[in-house]
Amino acid sequence: MTISFNKLRAQSEVIPLWTTIPNSIETFEEQSIEQGDILKISKIKKPTLEIYAPSKRNATDKAILICPGGGYTTLAYDWEGTEIAKWFNSKGITAFFLKYRLPNSKSLKTPHKAPLQDTQRAIRWVRFNADKFGINPAKIGVIGFSAGGHLAATLGTQYNSKNNFKEEPLDSISARPDFMALIYPVITMKNNYTHIGSRNQLLGKKTTQALIEQYSNELQVTTNTPPTFLVHASNDSTVPVENSLQFYKSLNDKKVKVEMHIYLYGGHGFSLAINQEGYLHTWLDRLDDWLKTI
Repeated sequence: MTISFNKLRAQSEVIPLWTTIPNSIETFEEQSIEQGDILKISKIKKPTLEIYAPSKRNATDKAILICPGGGYTTLAYDWEGTEIAKWFNSKGITAFFLKYRLPNSKSLKTPHKAPLQDTQRAIRWVRFNADKFGINPAKIGVIGFSAGGHLAATLGTQYNSKNNFKEEPLDSISARPDFMALIYPVITMKNNYTHIGSRNQLLGKKTTQALIEQYSNELQVTTNTPPTFLVHASNDSTVPVENSLQFYKSLNDKKVKVEMHIYLYGGHGFSLAINQEGYLHTWLDRLDDWLKTI
């Protein structure tokens, strides 16, 4: 089914993330949009930020960067993106949906670097423009789902990763998120509990041990890693709950503030959990409570 991407942009502002896109080569590859139960985007050459602002009367001074999942192959545009943005708006939080480049794009020079480069730039852009949106530059967080959770955790642990491209003044701003929410996240790249599809897409099937360790975020936690909120289901057969458990332990060992909620049922990819049986949907209430402490 062919669909105009412009029709998806109602009531939001979309800005290009880069003036000159780094780590990129020109190709004839075109962005792909697949409309099914979940709207999926892939083959992204031009990363963007889609801005969702709450009503002025409802607005707080917090902001959130949203990293949807999709196994580093696609982005779950509505399921873990725009619908999440609207929920944050209902809580008075300005939301920035990040359409980040995926490592399977032929337009990338070094594929595994592109997602983090885009996420670093996104946080920096939001912080640079904080006054424009009534945002406190010290209250900008990130939320990620599944592989997007891995990307968010990579940002939270490796925000100081050096750029190997010609920088603009914007690139000198801190890329450290002030808080993180990781929802059924991929954390490790190690064989024991990784989501092998995400690892293969990000690092390649013939990756090195050094890259596996670099992108195993439970190994990258420091005392400067931001306060973190974790949600997972025990019966997640796609991304084992041990990913969140290992990250919790690493954060706790470094005395980083961390809160974790493990639900008995829910599987993987439940998003807002509106149609799920039981009380899985209450993870949003727990997140709302936690955000009020940040």
